[in-house]
Amino acid sequence: MAADATSMPASDALPALPSETMLAEVEALAVELARAAGDEAHAALSRTIDVGYKANRKGKEDTGDPVSEVDHAVEALIRERLGARFPTHAILGEEVETHPADAEEWLWVVDPVDGTANFVNGFPLFAVSIGVLHHGRPVVGAIWCASTPALRAGVYHARLGGSLALDGVEVGARGTVVKRRLAAVPGGSSAGTKEWDHRVTGSAALECAYVAAGIFTSAPFWGLKIWDVAAGVALVRAAGLEAWTREGTAWRPFERFVPPAKAPKGQDRVPSLRDWRAPLVLGTAEATRLIRERQRTPGLVARVRRRLMARHR
Repeated sequence: MAADATSMPASDALPALPSETMLAEVEALAVELARAAGDEAHAALSRTIDVGYKANRKGKEDTGDPVSEVDHAVEALIRERLGARFPTHAILGEEVETHPADAEEWLWVVDPVDGTANFVNGFPLFAVSIGVLHHGRPVVGAIWCASTPALRAGVYHARLGGSLALDGVEVGARGTVVKRRLAAVPGGSSAGTKEWDHRVTGSAALECAYVAAGIFTSAPFWGLKIWDVAAGVALVRAAGLEAWTREGTAWRPFERFVPPAKAPKGQDRVPSLRDWRAPLVLGTAEATRLIRERQRTPGLVARVRRRLMARHR
């Protein structure tokens, strides 16, 4: 898949970062909102959940792209509380069709339930993702995960310049030494490579958090939505890991999210960050190097398959 969106060219100057005090304040609110949203999703599991389906490009119901009442309720909760605390900050959420301007200083990118198909079927691998961008650059991430290595729900969080933490406790190196590691492979693939075994969770945000936490060595994404990965990039970087994107055939370190050059086909409007799509590889230096060396532009069949699998998130 050729990239139809890019991160900022490395030669361009990035705006000055906000103060450490401001970043800490934003991170604290992101954690608070992610935890509140996660509690809402967890509570819903004890009752019957109303489920609808988004329309495909032809306007027909797509049973592979579910949306629950909880998705809408959680996004509304986040929007209300965020608006009360930072009324000048913009919000881009999966369930509300908005197109924030590229010039927004602060943009909160929200996926109220990532892994909705898992969630509505009772499969306990899903997440709530809140990423905060400053002039497009990921500076804060908070991902509530339904399951963590402690066998409980928890919020992985970080801010630019800080460390990765789980519920306020810094995340260190994994304590178990194994000969074969695990790697996330969204969309599915073979059982593994000689370096690692593959796992598919059904939640891109969860996979990002697991990469940051050292559970997975890496995760490659081929054109997911910005709300799937915005928080994850912040977490991965805080963990000292790498994020790479590709422009044409050239890979380079990811810098920030920018809108594509054109809006989607058939939409006569200015493109926005809601339209962002680009290959993105997260992980250790060695794992991302191997993926970049091995991965070529996926063919048509592979692109269709990955898009179909992405709809189940």
